[in-house]
Amino acid sequence: MLMAGDRSPGRVVAVDWSGRASGAARYRWAAEVVDGQLVSLRDGWEIPTLVDHLRALATDDVGLAVGLDFSFSLPVWFLDTIGVADGPELWDVVEAEGERWLRECAPPFWGRTGRPRPEQTHWRETEAEVAAVGGIRPKSSFQVGGAGSVGTGSLRGMPLLTRLRDAGFSIWPFDPPRLPMVMEVWPRQFTGPVIKRRADDRMRHVTQRGLPVAAAANEDAFDAAVTALGLWGERERLAALPTLTDPVSRREGRIFSPGLRSAP
Repeated sequence: MLMAGDRSPGRVVAVDWSGRASGAARYRWAAEVVDGQLVSLRDGWEIPTLVDHLRALATDDVGLAVGLDFSFSLPVWFLDTIGVADGPELWDVVEAEGERWLRECAPPFWGRTGRPRPEQTHWRETEAEVAAVGGIRPKSSFQVGGAGSVGTGSLRGMPLLTRLRDAGFSIWPFDPPRLPMVMEVWPRQFTGPVIKRRADDRMRHVTQRGLPVAAAANEDAFDAAVTALGLWGERERLAALPTLTDPVSRREGRIFSPGLRSAP
């Protein structure tokens, strides 16, 4: 394995994740960038196939970094409530309990019909710190229903992290940074304030970036492609990622933030 500081990754992949209960593969897009060029962009990823694909890419000696767009953990106070030490331990609990949490939507989860947002701290430290983009901020992973909810995808994504860790990936910041490496990303930091639901706006952005038309096909393809290119542009920073030892980062995780868009 290469320590991240040994060299920057020669290949980056961004996965636009979907936590849909059925048909999710049609909404999971993976974009691959090598030498600054988008070399692959496609959907249809079932979880076992995605793990196998990333494992195969990681065998190449160029070094692989992967960005996934769901929350890698939950706030410290919730981890304390359920008696969980850190993010990786939470992933095991989510594997066993996540579907029940989604089905019941009991506090602190909210967003389903008749389940209003309870009084509580909704965000992880990293979500509160990341810089807003066009007035938009990350949503709470406790929101599992309603417009823009990210909690469902996060709960259904966390078990993937265990599989990738078992396949030899470092999951930053829970593990020391080394290649192959997986990190949490927020695509909005790479796309900027473009109105992604508008096809014309996506196409304008894609054209300006010199991306293939397929990258504007839908919001999922757009997020994957633009995020992958953004990660490629940050590859020197990826090579210099620190080993985080503060207890909050070790438990809640940390969103990888492009340098110029990081909150102070």
